[in-house]
Amino acid sequence: MVDRDAASDTGQQPSAAAVRGKVEEIYRTESRRVFATLIRLLGDFDLAEEGLHDAFRAALEQWPQQGLPANPRSWLVSAGRFKAVDALRRRARFEFVEDLDDRPDPASEGAADGDNPGDGVEDDRLRLIFTCCHPALSAEAQIALTLREVCGLTTEEIARAFLVAPPTLAQRIVRAKARIRDARIPYEVPERAELPARLDSVLRVIYLVFNEGYSASVGDTLTRAELSAEAIRLGRLLVDLIPEPEALGLLALMLIHESRRLARSTPSGDLVLLDEQDRSQWQRGLIAEGTALVERALVAGPAGPYALQAAIAAVHAEAPTAAGTDWVQIVGLYDLLLQREPSPVVELNRAVAMAMRDGAAAGLAAIDAILVRGELADYHLAHAARADLCRRLGRNAEARVSYQRALTLTMQAPERRFLERRLTELAA
Repeated sequence: MVDRDAASDTGQQPSAAAVRGKVEEIYRTESRRVFATLIRLLGDFDLAEEGLHDAFRAALEQWPQQGLPANPRSWLVSAGRFKAVDALRRRARFEFVEDLDDRPDPASEGAADGDNPGDGVEDDRLRLIFTCCHPALSAEAQIALTLREVCGLTTEEIARAFLVAPPTLAQRIVRAKARIRDARIPYEVPERAELPARLDSVLRVIYLVFNEGYSASVGDTLTRAELSAEAIRLGRLLVDLIPEPEALGLLALMLIHESRRLARSTPSGDLVLLDEQDRSQWQRGLIAEGTALVERALVAGPAGPYALQAAIAAVHAEAPTAAGTDWVQIVGLYDLLLQREPSPVVELNRAVAMAMRDGAAAGLAAIDAILVRGELADYHLAHAARADLCRRLGRNAEARVSYQRALTLTMQAPERRFLERRLTELAA
């Protein structure tokens, strides 16, 4: 991508490296939106993927000479569409190509197309999420396909989230795409009467995307801000489309967590725990918006898992200091959450809250009861939490073993550095 004015100031063409850098930047921020629109225009996942990459190759070739298009995303959509059509012509699939030529031009992207309740949602990625979350697909396939195709996570990243082998996850995605093609699943936001049945999977997908952005499962950085921002954007679109209590609760949860992003790491990228964070860095505007959404969700209907998690986050956000946190209320909310959605991870979080309310020994006993069942044996945060409570109780030998176990399980560099620092402190 090249700015025409900047190029004219020097009278020289920008270097290939500069162009590549601009194209890579646009790829990071726009490629999944371009991809989603290409699926709408082409009606095929693989063809859209091919068109996407052809469009970016064309950008690398043409933008150094032509300069930055007025609308890079529309340029890429048009290029990808016409590259795909040309490829189909070369394959002599003329009948399908004629159908493609009758489809809307990318310039008309977002135009209303009938009385479907999705008319007001001018976003192809939201349409694509509902396609990927169609009831014809298994729950695991819905989420895996959406994370891969809508959000661009790698197969390895998704496999990490699912705790499955990458080849297994890859086959799951391939079968899901084949099912969409063979069943002719439409690329659209469903009718309003069908929305509630499809909402749970969509919410879970958005939640997983946010979590991957808020606390990356692998890599050198603690967070991936672009993923969290995308999840929040999709959450807002979903609330506009269907303001159900759990959609409100999920958006509230994401906003309140996002408010703490700047305080969660040092300038060098090291992890800062909640009780050590500089709360003056928390973004009060996001907290206020999220808290208002929590209140709407709780008033609108029975509190679901996302609304309850958002309520817990709001209690943390409202506390002036870590010591001033209302742990009694937080444990009570976790009790409700366990009733709504029993899970060992929720139990673990409740045990940590218990340690703050009743003392480290009580929390440690609760965590040990969870670990002995084996459900969180390979979950690094369970071992890290146990290590911290052992350290607080002066049981340093046990703490060292648990820290080392957590260290073998985590694949995120900032978490590894944090655990290594704790081990160093114990040795001292």
